[in-house]
Amino acid sequence: MIEKYDPTQIETKWYETWEKNGYFKPNTAGEESYCIMIPPPNVTGTLHMGHAFQDTIMDTLIRYHRMQGKNTLWQPGTDHAGIATQMVVERQLNAQGTSRVELGREAFVDKVWEWKEQSGNTITQQLRRMGASPDWSRQRFTMDEGLSDAVLKVFVDLHEEGLIYRGQRLVNWDPTLNTALSDLEVESVEEKGFMWHFNYPVADTNGQATDQFLTIATTRPETLLGDTAVAVNPEDDRFKHLIGQNVLLPICNRLIPIVGDEHADPEKGTGCVKITPAHDFNDYEVGKRHDLPMLNVLNKDATINKNAPEAFQGLPRYEARSAVVAKMEQLGLLVEIKPHVLMVPRGDRSGDVIEPLLTNQWYVDAKTLAKPAIEAVDNGGIKFVPDNWKNTYYAWMNDIQDWCISRQLWWGHRIPAWYDQQDNIYVGMSEQAVREKHNLGDDIKLTQDNDVLDTWFSSALWPFATLDWPENSKELQTYYPTNVLVTGFDIIFFWVARMIMMGIKFMDNIPFKEVYIHGLVRDSHGQKMSKSKGNVLDPIDLIDGISLDELLKKRTQGLMQDQPEKVTKIEKATRDEFPEGIKPYGCDAMRFTFASLASTGRDINFDMGRVEGYRNFCNKIFNASRFVFMNTEGYAARPFSLEHASTVEKWIVSRLQTCISDYRKHMDRYRLDLASQSIYDFFWNEYCDWFLELSKPLLKTEHQAQVQGTLLYVLDQALRLLHPIMPYVTEEIWQEVRSRLNRTPESIMISEFPTADDTSQNAQAEAAISWIKDFTLGVRQIRGEMNIPPSKALNVVLAQTNDADRNYLENHNTLLRTMARLDDVSLLSDNDDEPAAATALLGQMKILIPLAGLIDKDEESKRINKQIDKINQEIKRASGKLNNEKFINKAPAHLVEAEKDKLKQNQGALSELEEQLEKLKSL
Repeated sequence: MIEKYDPTQIETKWYETWEKNGYFKPNTAGEESYCIMIPPPNVTGTLHMGHAFQDTIMDTLIRYHRMQGKNTLWQPGTDHAGIATQMVVERQLNAQGTSRVELGREAFVDKVWEWKEQSGNTITQQLRRMGASPDWSRQRFTMDEGLSDAVLKVFVDLHEEGLIYRGQRLVNWDPTLNTALSDLEVESVEEKGFMWHFNYPVADTNGQATDQFLTIATTRPETLLGDTAVAVNPEDDRFKHLIGQNVLLPICNRLIPIVGDEHADPEKGTGCVKITPAHDFNDYEVGKRHDLPMLNVLNKDATINKNAPEAFQGLPRYEARSAVVAKMEQLGLLVEIKPHVLMVPRGDRSGDVIEPLLTNQWYVDAKTLAKPAIEAVDNGGIKFVPDNWKNTYYAWMNDIQDWCISRQLWWGHRIPAWYDQQDNIYVGMSEQAVREKHNLGDDIKLTQDNDVLDTWFSSALWPFATLDWPENSKELQTYYPTNVLVTGFDIIFFWVARMIMMGIKFMDNIPFKEVYIHGLVRDSHGQKMSKSKGNVLDPIDLIDGISLDELLKKRTQGLMQDQPEKVTKIEKATRDEFPEGIKPYGCDAMRFTFASLASTGRDINFDMGRVEGYRNFCNKIFNASRFVFMNTEGYAARPFSLEHASTVEKWIVSRLQTCISDYRKHMDRYRLDLASQSIYDFFWNEYCDWFLELSKPLLKTEHQAQVQGTLLYVLDQALRLLHPIMPYVTEEIWQEVRSRLNRTPESIMISEFPTADDTSQNAQAEAAISWIKDFTLGVRQIRGEMNIPPSKALNVVLAQTNDADRNYLENHNTLLRTMARLDDVSLLSDNDDEPAAATALLGQMKILIPLAGLIDKDEESKRINKQIDKINQEIKRASGKLNNEKFINKAPAHLVEAEKDKLKQNQGALSELEEQLEKLKSL
């Protein structure tokens, strides 16, 4: 074992040992199986705090169940991440002076595979740094051969059942990437814009404009070119008489109807809404309700197409916007322009503004698949943790729309559909299969659909496709359905619901029994971490440390040129929070921090103070273990027994049983925060602070071997409890414990997890040691208040004792003298007067420490008054700062809060000192 705790010396060493020895693989001898599917990270990705949090939870659960002897599989893998990966490779090609189009589809896809082999394993290596223990020998990729075959089979089967079809609908369209996007790939960004108010003239029966107008408001004037109606609320007395009439659409000179629809809110805006069904999702629904024409006026690059008046054709959308506004002003139909803050949809990859666009795409009949998926949660087959998340699931599933599964990309699972020259569609596993099924000779030219499948389509098959479906493999039979899915709330619909739908459809069974929803990882001030805010933390930096210069560089990368003010702000905030950079904390401290914050479903504010505290905890564990090893040299290993144990040993073993029971109860309920707290409290407060101290005098008695055995036994059990959360430090120490106790197996990670033993619970021992602890703390409190040195042996007088007090005193006198550093303990009879003494209470009993000759009252008064003066000055300084409006308004919020905390602490300290002074006066 290393001399001093240093995570850099143990992490790589032990991870390589575990992986080399196959400890991550399932234990097929286990009667009960336990399986978690890793949410496959993007192959382009690097580890972020969300991954680190989620993977800590999963690895903790996996290690916990593995140690219970279960046949445990944590299935790893990565997602091909269609858009993200294609963009990465396209950027590389552009830098080399070529492009995807110049290469052609086949050569481009080959380039992507090359990139994947060279650079696509970054995140899996980073997961190793986190101590993650999936079965890497089973690692899958959503584009590997087996998964690709599964994807094609699902598509073909659903198409044959009529559950996949090709149709024209409105989609999120990215004009830069020229592809449809899922809602998850669209970010709504608050931006400053304008609201334009236009007059549309009401038409007479001859279709001519009258002098009556309907005023509409829009943030996208260019869509006027595609309007096919104006909606008013059928209950709106101002306009309901116009329903059924027409307006003459300006610029286009088309008659469009006035329709009555509740989408028009009389309380909002003018009460009249322009309807552009081909370019707005709400308008699309209005259009379907009223059978309106779907007039698309945009090309796929967001220029105006031939359905608009000639003067606007070919204009980029924003030039067309300006042209429409100018024309409306020229026609005298521009009423006003108002500044307006709006939510703008932008592609999360391209950053371009997304356009709702009417295109031909492939769709899944989600309503049909959703019914059994809703029932699976209704009947309790699948449980959400916390339970309230099922309401979000129901809300989405009950209002589900058909799922657009096609993307206009080259990287991904190409849709297995072929077209002949008459545009007939043939679907099959391959072109050859299509030709054979439909008796199509080689003389009939077939062209495969250019689109690929949405990444979420292949991800939806993850729980069974990774287990070798459609082959009915042993793994599929053993691990499906899986036990729990650990994921964030933001993909309940995009991924969780779709896995449930596909699992029930193709396996006739749910994919997992529970869905554990965790919250978002935010910064210490509760802000969402983002590159634009410059508050992102890199988990690897917390493990290895990073200098301030490197941290500043990382946080401002990409912002230097065009956003100097933002750079300055980010640099200042970073210097304030990390004046010396981030020191190396090691993996265990970070994992324990995540576990301590993992209260189900809640967002967490990641506090570096906690990481520091748990790094100290690692050190505490290490140093306590070294103490045990120093005091168990030469111990002859033997079966552990409490038969001849002291009260102290019976107490610590009893407390251990409570800890084991609590830990397991919390872990089984996914309360990692409470589980980590229970072992932290036990190890630090009971094992280290009390048992190790209480054991010192016992080690000097004839019962030394018994006490040595207890020290090692409890350390062994505690390390096993800690291991699922803190794998590295526990393995390093346990190897020495194993050596002392002649234990098998070779690694703590495959050792047996502790089980509480009710027969080792001992209420009498717990009551006795509780009395000793309270007695000792009472004496220590008086020492602290009266500034009596810890080394000074004291005389103590006890008053108002009962039989239990006297019994504890008689049985544990030596222990008590050692722990409280006492010279003499005497009992005061009921008739005796109490001496002038400092007092602590233990139940009804008074612990009296006569102060005559112990302290100089005058000197002690001077010392306390000096401290009071110093604290009063600090309180005055902090109060002045907090009463200064400039400081409150201009200083960062965390600095203001820090000042408030300092003031509160000093006010508390002042109160305590004044109390001590009063006590001193009364002596």
